[in-house]
This record gives sequence, C-alpha cells and structure tokens, in this order.
Amino acid sequence: MAKIIGNALPNIPWQDPPETLRTPLWRFDGNPIIGRDGNKRSNSVFNSAVVPYKDGFAGVFRCDSLSISMDLFAGFSKDGIHWTIDDEPIHIVGDDPEITKREYRYDARVCLMEGKYYVSWCNGYHGPTIGLAWTEDFKTFHQLENAFLPYNRNGVLFPRKIQGRYMMMSRPSDTGHTPFGDIFVSQSEDLVYWGRHRYMMGAVPGDTSAWQSLKIGPGPSPIETDEGWLLIYHGVINTCNGYVYRMGAALLDLDEPWKVKARGKDYILAPQMLYECVGDVPNVTFPCAALADADTGRIAVYYGCADSYVGLAFTTADEVVDYIKSHDSAGPADRELGRR
Repeated sequence: MAKIIGNALPNIPWQDPPETLRTPLWRFDGNPIIGRDGNKRSNSVFNSAVVPYKDGFAGVFRCDSLSISMDLFAGFSKDGIHWTIDDEPIHIVGDDPEITKREYRYDARVCLMEGKYYVSWCNGYHGPTIGLAWTEDFKTFHQLENAFLPYNRNGVLFPRKIQGRYMMMSRPSDTGHTPFGDIFVSQSEDLVYWGRHRYMMGAVPGDTSAWQSLKIGPGPSPIETDEGWLLIYHGVINTCNGYVYRMGAALLDLDEPWKVKARGKDYILAPQMLYECVGDVPNVTFPCAALADADTGRIAVYYGCADSYVGLAFTTADEVVDYIKSHDSAGPADRELGRR
C-alpha cells in the first residue's frame, strides 16, 4: 500500500467513488465548484491553487476580469468547496519595483514550506517567466526575484528541501501558445539564485501515449509518498479541433526527483463533462492543486476547466500509484540525465 508522508487532514474535501471507475480519478458531483462569477469583476475563474489554512482552506485564484486582464486573487473557504474570493488582486510588496510591477499574473501554485506559504505563478516580465512570493496571512505577499529568464511557465515548488536545496519544476516555453514543452528541475540554496538544471521528462512522440504527444507541464506541488514523489501533471495533444489538455501521473525519485521511477501511459482525467469541454478555451482539464490526508491516503485535486471554471476530483494514494505502476511507460529518456 502506498503511504502519504505528511500531515493528517481530517477535513479534506471528499466524496466516495462511483461503483465503476475507468481511471483512478473521479469528479465531485457538484462540479464546477467555482463558476465564472467568482468575484465582482471576473469573466472566469480557473487554474487556481489551494492549501489548508487555519481551520479551513485558503487559495490563490486566477480570475480573468471583464476586460480579460489576468491576475491573482486570494480566497478562503471553510470546507474547500464553497469559496469567497477577494474582489481586489493580491497585495504584493518587494524590494525592487522593477520586479513587483505588474504586467500579468496567472496560473498560481501554493505550498507550505518552513512555516510560510510560497506562491509561484506565470509572471509577465518581457515575456512569461516564474514569479515567486511568500505570505503568512494571504493578505500581504512578499515577492522574491523572478526565478528564471523569460520564457518559462508552470513553476512548481517541491514542498521541502531535497538534499539541502529547494527544488522547482518548470516548463520552458515561448511567448505564445507553446507547441512544445518538457519538464525540468532547477535547484536553489536561497530561493533567489537557481541552477543545477536537470531534465525530468518530456512529451511522448507518436501514438504510444498520444494524449501527451505535444507538450507536458507540472501540476500541483508533488505529494511525498513512500513510493516516491507523486506528480500529477498535464499533457497536451494537438488535434484537428485544437489543443486538448488531460491529466497524467508519475512517480519521481525522492532524492533525485528528475529521475522518473514510473510514468502512466494512460491519462487519469480528460475533458468529458460539458464544463470541461465548453468555455473560453474548450477541452481543458488543468491541475494546479492537490490536498492530501496522510491518515487515510485521500487526495483532492483542484483543476481548471475549459479556462472558465474550477473543478474538484478525488483519488487515493493507493489508487493512483497502482494505476501508474500498472500502466508504466517510463523509458530510458525519463530515467537519464540530459535530453533524449
């Protein structure tokens, strides 16, 4: 049995699975949990991150405005399902106005580390790069230096130091709707200077695992288990109807997380429901957050739906790890340093 290494979360949102499952992830029957009208000026709310906070939950939400301006907003919930999202963007402070000035901000991830909540996001700075900040109260966010040069997206921190260093996954990109993308791991001793870049895994060419044949990107902060780091990620295929975003899962080595122990050939969730297939960007399921309860092995995944809504799905560590192992397609390129 796969065991989550971490804290108990007895109030984790949960719904028992249906009688029949084709994949290890099942949807909350009240989806979407957040609609377009998440705050007073939102056109859409999606690709957002949540964490346990005090006696409930807090999060950083992507709310595109009625003018389609992309920014981040704090939100709070007692049960992880019903949310109140601030009407004003998060308040960011920092030492250098060159860094804190806003071009655009979107697709946040959040993790608790060393007593602070660290937020990473796609930050506009002469092109997309990775912004990084910390908060203790979800009211004031202290921005650090951008982690990388443009162009980069999907910056995701591991929730603890590994071999004495902070580690972050990212997906180098371009200025547009990137038609390529592999995942890399970068390392830092101070969350400012990043280096020791390592290739983790990439898109899968051909039809062996075609749902992730164009590009991939990391999703929530990885969940530590006794089988390795559990990574939930997105994979994209280019179809005659445009890009389709699905979710997959992999297991990473605990000490050298750029080494892939196992990687699911089959997706774990795909756009099938109306709210996932119809929206500002159709056919998107995009994971950004995962809550985990070490006592029960339960996992709740928050994901963006069609770039318009927030959905919630459930699994257990056992279910998803068994699925990865039984559908493992990790090859030499995933387990070696350097690009295939």
